[in-house]
Amino acid sequence: MTAAPARTVIERTVIENCAVATVDARDTEHAAGHVVVHGNRIEAVGPGPAPRHLAEGARRVDGTGHLVTPGLVNTHHHFYQWLTRGLAQDAGLFDWLVALYPLWARIDEPMVHAAARASLAMMARGGVTTAMDHHYVFPRGAGDLLGAEIRAARDLGVRFTATRGSMDLGESRGGLPPDFAVETTDAALAATEEAVDTHHDPSPGSMLHIAVAPCSPFSVTTELLRESAALARRKGVRLHTHGSETVEEEGFCKERFGMGPTDYFESTGWLGDDVWMAHCVHMTDADLAAFARTRTGVAHCPSSNARLGAGTARVPAMLRAGIPVGLGVDGTASNESGELHTELRNALLVHRLAGGARAMTARQALRLGTYGGARVLGRADETGSLEPGKLADLVLWRLDGLGHSTIEDPVAALVLGPPAPVTLSLVDGRPVVEDGRLVTADEDAVAREARVQARRLARLAADG
Repeated sequence: MTAAPARTVIERTVIENCAVATVDARDTEHAAGHVVVHGNRIEAVGPGPAPRHLAEGARRVDGTGHLVTPGLVNTHHHFYQWLTRGLAQDAGLFDWLVALYPLWARIDEPMVHAAARASLAMMARGGVTTAMDHHYVFPRGAGDLLGAEIRAARDLGVRFTATRGSMDLGESRGGLPPDFAVETTDAALAATEEAVDTHHDPSPGSMLHIAVAPCSPFSVTTELLRESAALARRKGVRLHTHGSETVEEEGFCKERFGMGPTDYFESTGWLGDDVWMAHCVHMTDADLAAFARTRTGVAHCPSSNARLGAGTARVPAMLRAGIPVGLGVDGTASNESGELHTELRNALLVHRLAGGARAMTARQALRLGTYGGARVLGRADETGSLEPGKLADLVLWRLDGLGHSTIEDPVAALVLGPPAPVTLSLVDGRPVVEDGRLVTADEDAVAREARVQARRLARLAADG
């Protein structure tokens, strides 16, 4: 397991005079309240000013005109795609993948590090405190790609779930990815086990979890799916993959396996409360019942689904059935904004477009992006809501500026209004963003290096 950096002493921080949306089990809110942080934990939450004995000697933040919420939790991403944004603009998923695999098969460690820093910086600046990445492309000789992402998250101070992805079903064996982009089954399993053994930190308050994540039914063999599930459960870590994203995927599964994606996943051990899947757009009533029965989670990616024309997931029905659902940015080659807070609004609008004005509320959207995501990642006992004893991962959003000042309901302002500036973001009690700027990295330097690496990747691809 990678050693965590030494923890520095953190002063008590008192945030008061702000609206508070706790996203606890009762959706408790305070029109004017306080949150007290001590060390890396929330010490107190309530209405009115902070208790005097807690406020004395603390760092005090006047939250007038602000809303404090739990930090946002991203449940699905592909950091490396930051280097290939804006390509294959009018393609559906399969054509989009075919167009981009030749570029992705040329990534290396410096590229992935730069892309991870840019992806994490963009999310953190927009209120994400827990990030996740699904990395499944490992070209031979490319270096330590998973390690590059882990270094980036550690340096930026963001809580991180890194998944060791894999593909072993190349084009010559009936899969979608080109043969040069896949690993052997044994190599993928060995590397995945090594990643868990080296990096996973199961301790309370951990900043780093590792999960096991074969890519998709059309890019991995049945053997890899089954063995990956067994590996994850032997190691006590979670499982992640793509599922039911497009009608083409459903057709692929029925032709190759004689059953739809959900039945196929269940036959390989891939349903359970330790599993979450990205997208889940094309789900029948029977599929939803299977997910509800097994408490399998869903990473809902509304912008990416729209960008690729994949369809609209049945999220309101999932929530009624008790299925854990969180929000995901997805890779920035299919969601060029790279931000999660815009997904709050997009989720609400997409589902109202499909199901009417009462299909989703602003508070349901906020819950998807906070507690829902924490539940999907298996961390709802530690983060995702503002409650005493939970980890101090929280965001103070400014809502008294031009874009929000006339919306009286602060949660509606955050969800329905334009992206709100982040005055303060704490992860594990430490500031990551202050006054709209990262304090853990130079944003301009991050942007420059990402551009350098994107151009280098384009040159390598052009040279063949």
